[in-house]
Amino acid sequence: MNFGDFGLAEPIVRAISKEGYSVATPIQVQSIPVVLEGHDVIGIAQTGTGKTAAFALPIIHQLVTSKTRRDAGVRLVQVLILASTRELAMQIHESFKNYGAFASIRSTTIYGGVGQQPQVRALRQGVDVVVATPGRLMDLIQQKLISLADVHTLVLDEADRMLDMGFFPAIRRILKYVPTKRQTLMFSATMKPEIRELAGSILHNPVSISIEPKQKTTELVEQSVCFVPQKQKTRLLIELITRANPSRAIVFSRTKHGADRIVRHMVAAGFQAEAIHANKSQNKRQRILEQFKSTAPPILVATDIAARGIDVDGVSHVFIHDMPTEEETYVHRIGRSGRAGATGVSIALCDPDERRMLRSIEKLIGMSIPVQEVEGFDFSAALDSTDTERPDRPQRRGRQGSPLSPNAAGRGRSREGQERRPATGGREATRSSDNYSVHRRFEKPARTEPGRDGGRSAERRGSAGPGGPSRGNTVGRRDDVSVGRRPEGSAPRSQPAQSRPQGNPRPQNNARPSSEPRTGRPGPARSDDFFGDGLFVEGSAEKSGSEQGPARRRRKRPTRTNT
Repeated sequence: MNFGDFGLAEPIVRAISKEGYSVATPIQVQSIPVVLEGHDVIGIAQTGTGKTAAFALPIIHQLVTSKTRRDAGVRLVQVLILASTRELAMQIHESFKNYGAFASIRSTTIYGGVGQQPQVRALRQGVDVVVATPGRLMDLIQQKLISLADVHTLVLDEADRMLDMGFFPAIRRILKYVPTKRQTLMFSATMKPEIRELAGSILHNPVSISIEPKQKTTELVEQSVCFVPQKQKTRLLIELITRANPSRAIVFSRTKHGADRIVRHMVAAGFQAEAIHANKSQNKRQRILEQFKSTAPPILVATDIAARGIDVDGVSHVFIHDMPTEEETYVHRIGRSGRAGATGVSIALCDPDERRMLRSIEKLIGMSIPVQEVEGFDFSAALDSTDTERPDRPQRRGRQGSPLSPNAAGRGRSREGQERRPATGGREATRSSDNYSVHRRFEKPARTEPGRDGGRSAERRGSAGPGGPSRGNTVGRRDDVSVGRRPEGSAPRSQPAQSRPQGNPRPQNNARPSSEPRTGRPGPARSDDFFGDGLFVEGSAEKSGSEQGPARRRRKRPTRTNT
């Protein structure tokens, strides 16, 4: 059936002829007359069968022949089209521009990811058709920058995906601002029963139009599958692209980071590739799509969300790097190829763990996908890489004496026949004893009353013996010469009632009762002569409030003399 037989306005027929279309598709044949009559429609058809023209052509005809539009002094928003992605919104906008090129129809897009000021200026200048994503549209509604009071036609394209992606609550809120007396159209490639029930709540006596083919996927796409482990998929993908040499190809990845990783490997292999996903800015995504539509397109690596609105003719190959999580997604993926009567090739890379999804896809499309053998590809290396047993980890390097390094020789350990060094005291001597336990390092010493230990605690804190070196904790302790010196006016400190050895009296300024428990380990002796030259002078005492602080000693620098 020709487009001139629908009774469309002459400017529309002329624009269709300019685009090179003459014969309508089955979904267009059944949908256009029903939409022209003003009925609500649920249209289900395969991807690439012309669903956009099925609702765009009758809507443009209604706008051209509308008396309200001719009588109104300003352009009001009369048609609202909701899309799931920004790419799909731009695709629908381009279709309205092309089909309404001779009908003076104004349309604009509203989506996130870019500044809203250009979109607000377009709305203030007046538009007839608004193609929007739910999120940004709701923002403009809350800011009272757009009015939907004059909308008489509401379209939900890719309706099942919108409702399935969680846009249904946002659509519910948007419907509160749209008049209840309107025409609602829903078009999609697939429609689940539960989604159909939800759609029935926002449509009024809809006419269901379903173009069910003998198989879910188009016969113009040659499908095949290659069984390969996950770790070798990118390697096999590069091999397939090298052999096929496609004119325009799309690679589907499950995740955004996976798409970027595939692009890096392909660029390293010498291919020109670009990734498109939600993490890319809108300007960069548009630039990548323009490059993909050019005569020298790069290999496009996309996720399912970003690729839902890619409507580019001449896609020769579709490579499915990761199997989808839903069976219907497979139909949308291979539908990017074989559009407008052209043929295409689809190759899916399936990991052994993804065979269950492959069986579900074959059950949905009603056919068994043939297995493709890649001659010359080393699948044995691929199978070895999927071995779940991890190789033994090498021994980590630890410090000497650490159990992480079994051959390491630490303190006192012998290595290759070397004699063991004897313990010289301190920690090594303590550890060498038979009754040593590491837990004793954390035991709190028992409290002793003054005078009951026979001076043993003082001897421990004082010196090892008469005339011997000091072994106690001497932090802040002064030598015997400085003990007797005290600033004028300071009161002498009280002495503990405890016997001490006569050979090495305890310093007066650091006296500590013997009943005070020791909490620190004995440290090395520490002298007050930090510079080693013995040059000290006494300073004045610092006072803090009513108390007098200890005397501060400053080092007197020697005068230089020429010798």
